[in-house]
Amino acid sequence: MSPSPSPTCFSLSQTPDGVAHLVLSRPEAMNTMHPAFWRELDDIVTQLHREGTARALVISSTGKHFSAGMALETFAGAIQMDDQSPEGRAAIFDLLTDMQATFTKIEALRCPVIFAIQGGCIGGAVDMVTTGCIRYATQDAFFCIQEINIGMVADVGTLQRLPKLVPFAVVKELAYTGRRLPAAKALAYGLVNAVFDTPEALLAAALQCAKEIASKPPIAIWGTKQAVTYARDHSVEDSLRQMGWLQGAIWSNAHVRESIAAMKDKRAGQFTPLSALQSFKELG
Repeated sequence: MSPSPSPTCFSLSQTPDGVAHLVLSRPEAMNTMHPAFWRELDDIVTQLHREGTARALVISSTGKHFSAGMALETFAGAIQMDDQSPEGRAAIFDLLTDMQATFTKIEALRCPVIFAIQGGCIGGAVDMVTTGCIRYATQDAFFCIQEINIGMVADVGTLQRLPKLVPFAVVKELAYTGRRLPAAKALAYGLVNAVFDTPEALLAAALQCAKEIASKPPIAIWGTKQAVTYARDHSVEDSLRQMGWLQGAIWSNAHVRESIAAMKDKRAGQFTPLSALQSFKELG
């Protein structure tokens, strides 16, 4: 199910029960992020979103570190950051908006996303993992807002999403100092859901969680993700109103009956997958 051409920075697989697994696969480069990384990630997430067959997505990595973030050589050549004119600075804005949109696609994916994080999660990798629904980590994992250490402001989502996940004062300390946040403290703050001794145990737990999610009605999981994400950014009153409209749109007596029957019979439930999406531009 990999997009064409085959990605060079990732591998993608999916089980028959709907668990998709995306692996950052350039350990020799510490899974750093460069233009090809961004293009491939955008293509893969867009494909998963449109197909609707994935019921849960696990994103893991290879090698010593989850990702060392943005490849520094990118700033020296691949990306031209012109700060010498208002037109150039406006182009920086548009470039960042485009990069932000790729990570936002992970957050907006129609199924839950689980990150399995080992070793360093640095710079742009923090931007990336904050888009997920669930984060698991190894005991040697750490998080670092590296941007301040190279003279810039984190700009692809960390400063906007991290305050929704951990105490505000913690965000400020990490963002101002560039210090590492170890897994144990990340767990205490609520950034990660659980910590594991080995990468193997980490991945097994992430895949097991994804399998449990995939066993539920996809439309109910979709609705739950919609409601939780909306509630994060809106008042209780607004969120309750949105919940009423949402439930009225997706309620299914058949799914409730099948879920209850499956529990009683101790079997897997049989549920309709999400519909595939089609771009308006492709119609006609």
